[in-house]
Amino acid sequence: MSLYLLQAAEEVVNIADSLKTTTDRAIMAFKDDPNVFFRDLGNDALQFAVKVVAALLIYILGIWIIRTVKRILRRSFERKKTEQTVATFVSSLVSISLTVLLIIITISTLGVNTTSLAAVLAAGGMAVGMALSGTVQNFAGGIMILIFKPFKVGDFITSNGVSGTVTAVSMVSTQIRTVDNRIIFIPNGDLSNSTVDNYSVNSLRRVDWVVNVEYGSDADACIALLTKILKSDERVLDASTEGAADLQVLLSSLNDKDISFAVRAWTKSENYWNLFFDINLRIYKELPMNGFYFAYPQMNVTISQKE
Repeated sequence: MSLYLLQAAEEVVNIADSLKTTTDRAIMAFKDDPNVFFRDLGNDALQFAVKVVAALLIYILGIWIIRTVKRILRRSFERKKTEQTVATFVSSLVSISLTVLLIIITISTLGVNTTSLAAVLAAGGMAVGMALSGTVQNFAGGIMILIFKPFKVGDFITSNGVSGTVTAVSMVSTQIRTVDNRIIFIPNGDLSNSTVDNYSVNSLRRVDWVVNVEYGSDADACIALLTKILKSDERVLDASTEGAADLQVLLSSLNDKDISFAVRAWTKSENYWNLFFDINLRIYKELPMNGFYFAYPQMNVTISQKE
C-alpha cells in the first residue's frame, strides 16, 4: 500500500511542477508578444473545446451503454429467477465498475493524465480493503450463501450455537428469530465457514424418545404399550408414506439402575415438536397406569448395630 501511495504522491508532485512550468511559460510568452499569446490561447481554447465536446459525447454514450447493460442483466435475472439480493449486488457491482471506467476514459479524453488517479484509486482500494477485511469476509460469505443456498428465508436452522427461523439474508449477515422470539444477527462469514443444520430441507423428520423403566418390568408388554401409544396418534407415519419408515420400539440398553427403550417414529417436519411433547406427556401418564414405573436413582443403606 505504501508503494502505491508513494507513486501517487510523486505523480501529484509532477503534475504540480508541470503546471508551474506551463504557467511560467505563458507569462513569458505574454510579456514577449501579447498578440501571439492571445492567438495561441484562442487555438488552445478551441482545441480544448473540441476535447470537451468529445468527452461529453463519450460520457453520454457510456451512460446509455451502462443503462442498457443493467437492463439486459435485469431481464436475464428475471428470466432465470435469480435471488433478488444476488441480482441487486451483481447489477450494482457492474454499474459501479463501468461508471468508474467511463469517468477515467472521459477524463483522459480531456488530455488529463490518469496515471496518478489510477494510483490513488488503487491505494485507496487497498486501504479500504485492509480496514474492512472482516466485512469483506462476511460479504464473500453472503455471496456464497446466496449462490449455493444452504438455507432460505423461512427455514429452521442451527448454527454457531443458535437455533431459529431465518427471517432475512443480506450480503453481510443473516437474521434469525429464535423460538423465544429473539432476533439474532449472525455474520455470513461465520455461517459460510461453519456447519449449518437445516431442519426444513426435508418434509419428513424422525422423532426419537428414550424411555427408562425399572428392572423387572415386562419388556414385551412395555413395547406393546409404547407401540399402541404411538400408533394411536395420526401424526405418526409409516412406510406407506414415501421417505418414512415404520414405527420402531426397541430395548436399546441395560443400564446400572434401569432398562432403556428406544422409540423411533416418522412425522411431517411441521409436526415434529408438537408430536414430541404430546407423546412425552402420554408416556408419563399411561405407563405408570399400566404398571410400568420409571427408574430413579436410589441407594440402599444397611445399618448394623454391634452389641
